[in-house]
Amino acid sequence: MIEEIRLRDLGVIADATLPLGAGFTAITGETGAGKTMVVSALALLLGARSDSSVVRAGADKAVVEGIWRLPAAHSSVARVEDAGGEPEPVGEDQVELYLGRTVSREGRSRATAGGRTVPAGVLSDIADELVVVHGQSDQLRLRSAAAQRDALDRFGAAPIATAAHAYRTLFDRRRSLQSEWEELTTRADERRREAERLRAEVEEISALDPQPGEDEELTRRAERLGNVEELRTAATEAHEALSTDSEQPDVTLLLASARRALERVDGSDPALAEVTAGLVDIGYRVSDLAASLSDYALALSEAGPQELADVEDRRAALTPLVRRHGSLQEALDFGAAGALRLAELDDDPERIEQLAAELETVDAELDSAAAALTAARRAAAESLGEAVTTELRALALPDAQVEVDVTETTPSASGRDDVTFLLASHPGATPRPVARSASGGELSRVMLAIEVVIAGTEGTRTFVFDEIDAGIGGAAAIEIGRRLATLAETSQVIAVTHLAQVAAFAGNHLSVVKSHDGSVTASDVRALDGADREAEMARLLSGLSDSGSAIEHARELLGLRTATRRAER
Repeated sequence: MIEEIRLRDLGVIADATLPLGAGFTAITGETGAGKTMVVSALALLLGARSDSSVVRAGADKAVVEGIWRLPAAHSSVARVEDAGGEPEPVGEDQVELYLGRTVSREGRSRATAGGRTVPAGVLSDIADELVVVHGQSDQLRLRSAAAQRDALDRFGAAPIATAAHAYRTLFDRRRSLQSEWEELTTRADERRREAERLRAEVEEISALDPQPGEDEELTRRAERLGNVEELRTAATEAHEALSTDSEQPDVTLLLASARRALERVDGSDPALAEVTAGLVDIGYRVSDLAASLSDYALALSEAGPQELADVEDRRAALTPLVRRHGSLQEALDFGAAGALRLAELDDDPERIEQLAAELETVDAELDSAAAALTAARRAAAESLGEAVTTELRALALPDAQVEVDVTETTPSASGRDDVTFLLASHPGATPRPVARSASGGELSRVMLAIEVVIAGTEGTRTFVFDEIDAGIGGAAAIEIGRRLATLAETSQVIAVTHLAQVAAFAGNHLSVVKSHDGSVTASDVRALDGADREAEMARLLSGLSDSGSAIEHARELLGLRTATRRAER
């Protein structure tokens, strides 16, 4: 439930705190005082699109903050924690969840949850788990077939949800298969041309059989073979300097002479022994280098003009491939990917046949799943119609009869069911769709009856009703107030209302009060009790807060609430 909401510079409200808590809270106030700002604030807290027009004139930004008390295991708590927020523990199995939203004069928005900045989408993710909002626009929404089907599905709970999930899984599978089948059949010529082009290119690459890095290796070989005489001369000269068969001194002889000189005396000084060992090591390394140079010069002497010609021919063969694809590695990658794509394209006839068979199987399974979903909805429809009819009798529509009709229509992602709420307002009347037959007042009561019934299947939630009592008065208004109080026994209820008959049944009455200092209009929120509440009720009844008869009527209504509560106990 929502414990508290604070508004700052939102619409006409400069700074106000709304203490809410459990049970039924009524919010009243003069026209234009800003009652609906409460609903706007909740919408912002629950991820609605921000609009700079909500910022109070002269202010830099609007700020909305809310505190929810929730079970620690609530799914919304886990979602906020996943986003980095930290709900505050308030007992062994309860937490307080702080949500916030700011909207700047420039239209920039910032959302917070659990003390951390989060994307507004996080607030949207948890919205349906926290609050159900109903206003006059929702009465119009109830006229739509989709909204009526959603209401039935909510009431049907697990049986419908399970059947709907099975159907949706198959529906998505069929749509995927159908899309692939259409792709293969409608673009057959295009795919055949693609296969022919790929086959030619893949075969060219396969025939050349290039190796990774081969072009760079060929470049190095061509450079070496083109300078073979200079390289052989340099290698021979270096080899003779290190080791030669002539009598001329070379590095090997000089190192051997130095080693022998030290070996004669290194026993007299351990330091010389280390130097002698170093000379021995250098001698070995020089011998290895001399051998390597000899082998290198020999290999160069064996290289002939034909080897260079072969290298240049190979480079010439690879050059068009490199030019076409950008590099030899990109050509190799293209060849590998092209071979896979070609195998896929060549498999088109077999794949089309396979898809046709799979579609036939899925169609049969989808038909069965749709029938199961329809059966679940029809079973729930009968119970929902009876329960809503019972509720309407308590909402001053004693002769009304509601039926929920489920008929088959064109299959969609939601099934193949068309759900229609039918209303017969009086005995003998033919039930007709609420979308065409219900008045505004009747639609308000049907919607409220549906919520009261569904609340019994969904568990505790917060319901916000924004002037759903429009077009209703007298006994009907009293019964709406009574049913809101009944709903508040299991759920938190917040109602923005202009009717004293509804506000009378609230355990918590807040009034939005408008003031004007000559230049700026501002509103504040006050918790009412005692004489202040009676005065506000009198204003709602007669337009005059000090009317003696209106105050007496207000006391009578408040007494009716007290008597109702005693009778229920």
